[in-house]
Amino acid sequence: MRVLITGGAGFIGSNLAEKIIQDKRVSFVRVLDNLATGSLQNIASLNKNPAFEFVEGDITDYKTCVESCKGIDLISHQAALGSVPRSIADPLTTNNVNITGTLNIFTAAKENNVKRVVYAASSSTYGDHPGLPKVEDKIGNPLSPYAVTKFVNELYARVYASLYNIELVGLRYFNIFGPKQNPNGPYAAVVPLFAEALLTNKPPTINGDGSHSRDFTYVDNAVQANILSLFTTNKEAVNQVYNIACGHQTSLLELFESLRKTAGSNLQPVMGPERKGDVKHSLADISKAKKLLGYTPEISVSEGLKKTFDWYKENAQ
Repeated sequence: MRVLITGGAGFIGSNLAEKIIQDKRVSFVRVLDNLATGSLQNIASLNKNPAFEFVEGDITDYKTCVESCKGIDLISHQAALGSVPRSIADPLTTNNVNITGTLNIFTAAKENNVKRVVYAASSSTYGDHPGLPKVEDKIGNPLSPYAVTKFVNELYARVYASLYNIELVGLRYFNIFGPKQNPNGPYAAVVPLFAEALLTNKPPTINGDGSHSRDFTYVDNAVQANILSLFTTNKEAVNQVYNIACGHQTSLLELFESLRKTAGSNLQPVMGPERKGDVKHSLADISKAKKLLGYTPEISVSEGLKKTFDWYKENAQ
């Protein structure tokens, strides 16, 4: 199979590219990335592989999407503009990348007769629904422009699956973390921010009282879910959305404490104001992904945090 990974120079995409190019079912991997949030350094290890190709381009350009989909059998669509705060500050750009860009990829896939598209969905789709754990068919109202864009992606996937001869699988990620996640910039995720704070001995700011909880999920588990979704032969498993998580809650304070112990540090966090659009608690029911995809998270939160901290320590400038 020939695979296209959009956003393949980014955090999740680059981890996926490194893994999937070793898969015996894969003969070729093309990465499409505009390098807005991704980095060539993330895919440097792949450049000499004759089965790998990098294309610098933007999913908001339809012609680029069509060209990138030529000769491709399967697509892993990871390209997106993440971050709830960024979407609140700049909803137009988030909409353009996440909705128009995704529609471009879906349409380019259809025009090139691509068999299947696995796309990055989001736990933010659950919005204000109070139920825990989160079950795929019970969602609330989105609380941010980012959440709106991710929900719209699912709606388009459902429509394209019903109208056109294409299979789509959505993976609702729950706070993925791990190596290659960028700690820089105003919209960096919490795990790399905590790791960098501990490495530089500068107290990090925790938004709220630290009781906010998430189903933190190590990146290898997300990679596993993508590969299972790309290659599943279970007809029942396609044209579905799945929670991709560990099925465990960890508060921000617990998260920092775990990293602090790994670092052997006495650093204490600073408490700041809650962020607009943030969901208070998040926890996934992963039984659907287990049943239909055979997904089983292999790396626990604590093991993943240690692997992640060790990577940041090794790669610290």
